[in-house]
Amino acid sequence: MNLLLGFLFFLGFSSTVSAEEKFDSHLLPRPLILEYPETQDILQLKGSDDAELQLQCTSWRFAVEANNLNPWKTIPSKCADYVKDYMTSRAYTYDLERVSMEAGTYAKSLQLAGDGMDAWIFDVDETLLSNLPYYSDHGFGLEVFDGHQFDKWVEKAAAPAIGASSKLYEEILGLGFKVFFLTGRSEMQRSVTVENLKNAGFTYWDKLILRALEDHGKTATLYKSEKRSGMAKEGYRILGNSGDQWSDLQGYAMSNRSFKLPNPMYYIP
Repeated sequence: MNLLLGFLFFLGFSSTVSAEEKFDSHLLPRPLILEYPETQDILQLKGSDDAELQLQCTSWRFAVEANNLNPWKTIPSKCADYVKDYMTSRAYTYDLERVSMEAGTYAKSLQLAGDGMDAWIFDVDETLLSNLPYYSDHGFGLEVFDGHQFDKWVEKAAAPAIGASSKLYEEILGLGFKVFFLTGRSEMQRSVTVENLKNAGFTYWDKLILRALEDHGKTATLYKSEKRSGMAKEGYRILGNSGDQWSDLQGYAMSNRSFKLPNPMYYIP
């Protein structure tokens, strides 16, 4: 009703302005606030604890993806079922496909120089490879991350490909980009990471960069910034970057365009 009354007021006010007069928006009452009507659906939600929790957890996930939260160690306990449902649903798949489609559209819009120096960077975990089999046994992020247990999972080389990213990867290769894989995994995990990537269908890349001994202890933002700077010094033009963490994308020597994949399960600074 408030929205309708406001619209009718605007129409009535506009009709008093002659064709010769210049419209002055400052004549409108201040402050000008748009109030949306309460639909029956919203009224029903207010009476539902489950629906309220759903809204709260959706808002929390939005804050994660928008990088509006302070550093966090685990997902909120009250959102455990919400995160599980999202990560195992078509919603997560649709979000992945949206990122892949937008990245592919951007990549195809570029005119590459043809000198072999146009590069695209991919993160590995939750970008090319999915660790959902591991996180399904660890509360989908409800448990505090245990590096020792995760390393045991990595050694299995069993992480499946993320389908939407696999499609983008093939498109990027076909367009003639140099493809760099930049991961926070340790250099000691190179052989098993290569095995897993190839098993998942990622059979070609120009560089696979892992944390060397001197990189341990650095934040992911610093470590990946330094590696991108090294690429830039070698003359590479970093035109695209795909990752599930903001620390994959931020810092310095940033790409022309960055594409953030959804991941509400964990945070890496």
